[in-house]
Formats: sequence, structure tokens, C-alpha cells
Amino acid sequence: MAKLTDKQRKFIAEHPYVGTVTTIRPDGTPHSTIVWVDAEDGVVTFNTAVGRAKERYLRQNPHASITVVDPGDPYEWVSVSGRVEITTEGADEQIDRLAKKYLGKDEYPWRSPDEQRITVRIKPEKVDSSGLDK
Repeated sequence: MAKLTDKQRKFIAEHPYVGTVTTIRPDGTPHSTIVWVDAEDGVVTFNTAVGRAKERYLRQNPHASITVVDPGDPYEWVSVSGRVEITTEGADEQIDRLAKKYLGKDEYPWRSPDEQRITVRIKPEKVDSSGLDK
């Protein structure tokens, strides 16, 4: 298993840079979307809701990649790919933490009453980066 360096982890965890996550559709084609992202305990995490395309595709094929790019310097980035774990445990709290990181709000403002949030954890099998050796 690959590991994030401390600089790579901090790049993801400490900056409100969005990530582009790629999952695989049932027909084998890639599906990429923008997500809020975090890094904790050696894995990269993002949050979504049950029923969304990402969640459906990950249940069929539990592999994903995510790339996080500094919007002020497109040559500074981290990309992680690997197998995913999906959990509802702590997902509501995570989306609120991400709302604080990305919006400065204490709670995620777009939650529907019937929505079930999930946390997706990408265990790094491959990690690439650029521009973090400064």
C-alpha cells in the first residue's frame, strides 16, 4: 500500500482545494465529479449521498482516483488511487466539517431531510504529486 507523505496529507487536509474524483460506470467508462476532500489516518476521504452516481458506481466497482490541484498553481497537485471503503458512520459530522472548511459554515446547508450521507475512504495504492517538494 502506498502512503501519503506529510506534505501531501497537509496539502489535501489544510487547504480548501476541491478534488476531482473518478469512479467507473458499469460500462467501464470513467465518471468524474468535483468533491470536497479531506485526508486523515493515511487515507483520502470525501462525502456524498446514497443514490448519487458516485455511490452507485463505487458499490459496483470499489476503486477510485482523486486529484486535488492548487487553483493558484496548477503544477502543484496530489493524485491518489486505490480501493474504497464506504461508511455511514460519522458521515453527517464529516459533511459539516467539510462545510466549515469550504464554506465557513458550521453545518452543510444543502442537506435534504431524507438524505443519507456517506463517507468514502480511498486507501492509497498509488500516489503521485507535483510541486510539493518546495
